[in-house]
Amino acid sequence: MRRTLPVLLLALGLPLGGVSAEEGKPAVGLLKAIDEGFVQIYDKVAPAVVVVIARKRVEEVEERDLPRSFELYLEERKPPSKDSKAEKDAGGPWQMPTPSARSEGSGFLIRADGYILTNHHVVADAESLEVRLKDGRTLPAKIVGSDDKTDIAVLKVDAKDLPVVEFGDSDKLRVGQLACAIGAPFNQDYSFSVGVVSGKGRTNLLGPSSPTIIYEDYIQTDAFINPGNSGGPLFDVEGKVIGMNTLINGIGRGLAFAIPSSMLEDVARQLVTTGKVQRPWLGIRIGALSEKPVTVREHFPGVENGVVVDTIEANAPAYRSDLRPADVITEVDGVKIKSARELQKEILRKKIGQSVQLTVWRAGQTLRIPVPTGELPGEITKVANSAPPKSVEAKTETLGLKLQDAKPAGAQVIGTQPDSPAARAEIFPNDIITQVEGQPVTDAAGCVSAIATGLVTKGRKGLLLNIERKGQRTFVILPPP
Repeated sequence: MRRTLPVLLLALGLPLGGVSAEEGKPAVGLLKAIDEGFVQIYDKVAPAVVVVIARKRVEEVEERDLPRSFELYLEERKPPSKDSKAEKDAGGPWQMPTPSARSEGSGFLIRADGYILTNHHVVADAESLEVRLKDGRTLPAKIVGSDDKTDIAVLKVDAKDLPVVEFGDSDKLRVGQLACAIGAPFNQDYSFSVGVVSGKGRTNLLGPSSPTIIYEDYIQTDAFINPGNSGGPLFDVEGKVIGMNTLINGIGRGLAFAIPSSMLEDVARQLVTTGKVQRPWLGIRIGALSEKPVTVREHFPGVENGVVVDTIEANAPAYRSDLRPADVITEVDGVKIKSARELQKEILRKKIGQSVQLTVWRAGQTLRIPVPTGELPGEITKVANSAPPKSVEAKTETLGLKLQDAKPAGAQVIGTQPDSPAARAEIFPNDIITQVEGQPVTDAAGCVSAIATGLVTKGRKGLLLNIERKGQRTFVILPPP
């Protein structure tokens, strides 16, 4: 509230400093009205907030350091070593929390007959669950459904006539609006904090190394969020829930992130109805062209906006279409696309089995490629390429590549030299090069010839190679020697 008060005073036209005796009464009256407003918001929402108690099996796990980035409410850190000033300054390297027999998170009631929303990571792997209500009752809970791709879970307790939250429209949120949170940080039940909406549509917080496909569209807030707030509500000054608190970037930094209510309502409806979430997908991994390094963007002259197809998953709908790695998707059914999130949102609006028309830039040409959507599987299929029989080896020594013929076509990588252009491009043994600068290659000798020609015509730009890798299709930029 200390950070919010000056903003409120300015918005009301009141001085930030002292006021005269004559001005004091109206100023105090307005402040009391603001004071009472926050109390009323808390009183409206708090009865529908719950504390989720998860009991998990204690197992010995190996501690591992994590990158200094966004984490799912990590609860503990290693103490800094005595001889490490950097660790002292940073508070120690990130690590996964020590296994605990009991942990607490937050949640909120969405139906009077006992349905509760919380985070998937709060209840994942729990052997038993309990929910503590604002009135002091503790009830056993069961998981109705859980979705790791949005980090949303629905619980159920056996009770009736429970207080519930009211949802707001997160799509209408504006940066700068007040935002409030209630949760159980550090076991301090029903803690209330206030801040503002600091940003919308935040994505790529977990990074490309995330082990699962994540659907991100986070609301950013500077309201104080700490471990234990996971699964609790983020709500506006009308007491309407606009999000679920999920991620923080370090404790006390004012960088917290919430799943928007539009996503919460959709996922909750499916989990309550069927116990799972069905999503359409194309089976591609993508990145915005504008976010690619210059060495990649220079291979797409004449196109300013769109998303680059980085990888096509094995046996996915896109794998069976004419879409290729290094294609730049600029439109979906006529809707212009600039970011990965925009493309994702357009695909999620489609029905499973519905065909979408992709407008694609490829080697200076504009193509329209139909791709039918499939259902996103629980696990992405990984298919290993069968090793082709040995054939005549070809060498491109200056690039650090050793190739042989692949079946039915292409050039299989059988070795790379350390610290070579091939190694720097992250080309690996058993990769199969299928195209060089968009031109198909049928065998190792043809690949060597195409690379040699490309190095002459492309100069220092490097070569774009299309690759088959363990059933996936992807591309790399091979730098010149």
